[in-house]
Amino acid sequence: MATSLLNEPLPAAVLVLAGHDPTGGAGLIADSEAVAANGGWALTVPTALTVQSCDDVRRVIPADPDTMLAAVEALADIPVAAIKIGLLADAATTDAAVQIVRRFPGVPVVIDPVLRAGGGAELSTPELCRRFVDTLIGHADIVTPNRHELARLTPEQAGANDTERAVALLSAGCQGVLVTGTDTPLAHGEQTVTHTLHTPESARQWHWPRLAATYHGSGCTLAAALAARLAAGDALVTACEQAQHFTWQSLSHGYRPAHGQHLPNRFFAHCHLPATKRMP
Repeated sequence: MATSLLNEPLPAAVLVLAGHDPTGGAGLIADSEAVAANGGWALTVPTALTVQSCDDVRRVIPADPDTMLAAVEALADIPVAAIKIGLLADAATTDAAVQIVRRFPGVPVVIDPVLRAGGGAELSTPELCRRFVDTLIGHADIVTPNRHELARLTPEQAGANDTERAVALLSAGCQGVLVTGTDTPLAHGEQTVTHTLHTPESARQWHWPRLAATYHGSGCTLAAALAARLAAGDALVTACEQAQHFTWQSLSHGYRPAHGQHLPNRFFAHCHLPATKRMP
């Protein structure tokens, strides 16, 4: 008799708090795919609905914070091994995220500060950034801003370099800051992207070949993959390295829509499987 696969244990669960992006390039769908591709299981709680295309975000409708809290409460029978937080578009959902994180002491928390859409639409305000830093950042094991987001989160560090700004976030209580360089303007002849991990003890850099296209959802992919690797038990540096490798592969195998930014292919490892025959 064939062994049943129905008794397989659930993979390490990642609680995802993020906005819904109908394109699937970013947000909850992107997070779910990245978590699954890295061996985890995503528990998804929407923080917002959005109206957007592959070009830009047109509208954001924040979720009801009480519904967010109730959704997490309903998941109480599934152990949470990591938490990934994305778009928080107002004070109420930010405060709800803080309450949710406090329910899971000792669980790794990855925060992707989604402050502006790839197409340029603003998704936050200076006041909300300050609330974000004052109330939520201190619960994070790692924050994954790009250089623009890092500057917006540390406006008091006018004229400071990235290291000084990262130290300011570490001083706010987080345990690590992975600063991504994909938004850095392309210098003459430069063909690499540099990502830098700052922790209280040290700093480490990775250099990746720069891809020619622009992508919708690269930050979501990186942060969700990182959360999945932490949920699986990887140490922080190892999780950062594995998540970067996964993200680069997802982008390099990405899809080109008719209009707008390219979309990551988070299932690139399976993209060469033969097509399934249609039933007669």
